[in-house]
Amino acid sequence: MRTNKKTTCNCNPFDFLTEEIIFTILDYLNDDPFAKKSFSLTCKAFYSIESHHRKTLKPLRAELLLRTLHRYPHIEHLDLTVCPRIEDRMLNVVSLACKDALCSINLSRSRFFTNIGLSSLVSSCFNLVEIDLSNGVELNDLAAAAIAEAKNLEKLWLARCKLITDLGIGCVAVGCRKLRLICLKWCLKISDLGVQLLALKCKEIRSLDLSYLQVIHVFYLSLGITDEGIAAVTFGCPDLEVINIAYNDKVTDASLISLSRCSRLRVLEIRGCPHVSSKGLSAIAVGCRQLMVLDIKKCFNINDTAMLSLAQFSQNLKQINLSYCSVTDVGLLALASVNRLQNITVLHLGGLTPNGLAAALLACRGITKVKLHASFKPLIPKSLLGYIEAHGCVFHWRDKAFQVEMDTKGWKLHFGKSAEAP
Repeated sequence: MRTNKKTTCNCNPFDFLTEEIIFTILDYLNDDPFAKKSFSLTCKAFYSIESHHRKTLKPLRAELLLRTLHRYPHIEHLDLTVCPRIEDRMLNVVSLACKDALCSINLSRSRFFTNIGLSSLVSSCFNLVEIDLSNGVELNDLAAAAIAEAKNLEKLWLARCKLITDLGIGCVAVGCRKLRLICLKWCLKISDLGVQLLALKCKEIRSLDLSYLQVIHVFYLSLGITDEGIAAVTFGCPDLEVINIAYNDKVTDASLISLSRCSRLRVLEIRGCPHVSSKGLSAIAVGCRQLMVLDIKKCFNINDTAMLSLAQFSQNLKQINLSYCSVTDVGLLALASVNRLQNITVLHLGGLTPNGLAAALLACRGITKVKLHASFKPLIPKSLLGYIEAHGCVFHWRDKAFQVEMDTKGWKLHFGKSAEAP
């Protein structure tokens, strides 16, 4: 009698899959790091596949950086925000390990590196397009000059790099012609000159943060941003889409009239600019028809006139902060006619009444989020609030005290002075 012997196959089904297909499978595990870990521990082949697939890395300990980068040789996005001590030698390790694969690095919570480490990084990682150096309070113009060697850089964050001056920004402007985003928030030694150099050399800028650059006088120098700097931006970067000039006390309506030439502007933040008024904002409404996000908190001279202009010309507006403005029931009702308006913050409006607020809320058909002062809650009928919530709106009630000016103590701390100093 003839018997059939069963032959067992020890082939791994994954052997028949291309690396591209396996990478696609691993892409579905991005939200579950433990699943990827389990995959890599299955066998040596999976271990190798997973190490080549990983593109993003956020190491927990700086001392293990060399070993980790050796394990993952194709990292494109390196996040070092949980490694507070990153020295120049560690940046040298990164440059040697990642080379041209690295596209972005986040050093916003790291310190102790200098221009030497940055120079090593950008010279080897010449495909870098994003660098975040926020909170680099010890970085100076030499560091900015090192960054200028990153010729392909598109996004640069320098928030609170308070030792960098116009000279350093000039180096960046000359070297990084492809910049599309730059953040100079709290860079207190930057003046109109630095902004003018950026506008002259970096024509591709789409997003610019110049907030908290109030004019200060140091010896014979006058530092800070004025209408001249903003005018240079509008002429040099006509395709600007996002700009933040909050808390600049020398910015006036002239700046807003200049910005109205940027027809692609989508986001405008001018909170804490006491010298802008409805005249400037009306010019923005007419010239910037694509405006979607507007923050005019503590712009005390903006009133109903500007709201009427926004209602007529800014039909793409989705989010607005009106806190502390001089807007009344009339202005808020006019604004309610903007069909795409979804998010509105209304705190400390002296001319606003419960009846006016209720009417405006009923008129805002697409509203999804409203931030109001808690004092209004008992003054609006519960049935009305329930009706609006049933249509998808979420109310956030705030019980904040009225604040007129920004904390001067905060300015002293950011400028590197003791809060108790005279």
